[in-house]
Amino acid sequence: MYKVKLEYFEGPLDLLLFFLKRDELNIYDIPIAKITKDFLDYIHYMQMLDLEVAGEFIVMAATLMQIKVSMLLPREEGGEEEEDPRAELVRRLLDYRRYKELAGELSGLEGEARKLFYRQNFQADPKLQLVEDDNSDLKDISLFHLISAFKHAMGRVPKKLYHEVERLTVTLDDQISYLMDFFRLRPEASFSELVAPMTEKIRMIVTFLAILELIQEKSLGVRLDAKVDDFIVYRVSGERAAAIAHG
Repeated sequence: MYKVKLEYFEGPLDLLLFFLKRDELNIYDIPIAKITKDFLDYIHYMQMLDLEVAGEFIVMAATLMQIKVSMLLPREEGGEEEEDPRAELVRRLLDYRRYKELAGELSGLEGEARKLFYRQNFQADPKLQLVEDDNSDLKDISLFHLISAFKHAMGRVPKKLYHEVERLTVTLDDQISYLMDFFRLRPEASFSELVAPMTEKIRMIVTFLAILELIQEKSLGVRLDAKVDDFIVYRVSGERAAAIAHG
């Protein structure tokens, strides 16, 4: 069993905002049936990857299903106009998005301030060269973008009509070695290109986990690709890795 812990936790409201942005949906008119299906699919893939699914994801799934049921129930004629069952969720999403945007602005101001103001009387401190926008490739990518690419790649594997029990022939160390060897020869590649030769789902799963592990170790980085449901994996140089680690 392989466990990968991410430095930054992304919650259920982040996932809903990801769906809205990805599919260019109107936040005031959420297609609740589609959102609920996508949400449950992503929980399934997070569990498949053995990523920790916090209780609030389960609560949100129950909330979405409750909203879906409420929208299917017939409304009384001639009675008082009832509030849209989605209204409370929309309010939560708007508040969350507002606070998230403000937090991003404050983080940006902090980053700028760190370039202008320095501690005094610490002449003996080791000096690190600042790399401009050293983490820019990760600003617009989230765990959900990575899972989207993983879901797309898994969907291309032919489905078997029977279940085959076999001994696992791949380990996390194997795929970490595979990735490190690959990126010694090439500076970058798309995720779909990395897993294209693989016909076993388990090998694709472990490769995905190996990428997450190497991202955490600052050996690899990722950025969004122009294609839908894909991302670029690139080798992080020693100098860049040091700058990110101390950033």
